[in-house]
Amino acid sequence: MAQKEGCFAVSHGCTGKGNDQVRFELGFYALQPTIKVIAPWRDPVFYNRFKGRQDLLDYAEQSGIPVTSTKSKPWSMDENLAHCSYEAGILEDPNVTPPEDMWKLTVDPTKAPEQPEDFVLHFEKGLPVKAELPGKTVTDATELFLAVNAIARKHGVGRIDIVENRFIGLKSRGCYETPGLTCLRAAHIDLEGLTMDREVRALRDQFLTFNYAKVCLEALSSLITHA
Repeated sequence: MAQKEGCFAVSHGCTGKGNDQVRFELGFYALQPTIKVIAPWRDPVFYNRFKGRQDLLDYAEQSGIPVTSTKSKPWSMDENLAHCSYEAGILEDPNVTPPEDMWKLTVDPTKAPEQPEDFVLHFEKGLPVKAELPGKTVTDATELFLAVNAIARKHGVGRIDIVENRFIGLKSRGCYETPGLTCLRAAHIDLEGLTMDREVRALRDQFLTFNYAKVCLEALSSLITHA
């Protein structure tokens, strides 16, 4: 698009702390090595003017810019079909417990139903292909995911609160809700215990699992970003 519009530069709003700046800029340079990248959060004029989230919220309010973050909910949120992530703001302090009203996708586990809800998953060649649920059976991939997601959400499954190691060497706390995929992964792991040789499984988890996940996070993400 920059080439189509005759632009000499592109810009992004990633902070100097996260992984996205690397993904975006590798994508930009891969497509056009001569492009100039403007990154305001690494520009002293910008970050001295806006020293934090509160300054940005004040500016957005004064300028009539609609944003989802508020002073009463000072964190950033990124949601898609599979999960929702929360970071920054008050969450940067590891001594702060995430507020109850922050979580969007899952019921508080302490308030989830006391009784379990049983359903049956069918896998073929490692992939979930059918779910037998109370009152219905689904085989479509999207319907299967949404059905499992709904059950997991209701039972408070899939919350984590972790401190991550960023690609550039910094640490950052992140809170995540991934209900349906947590359920499907747990089922797959149980299935592996029934079917895989223990030495093959150990070799995979020792060498392949970790390294492939790292490649997916640090390399494939940049491809997806600019694709």
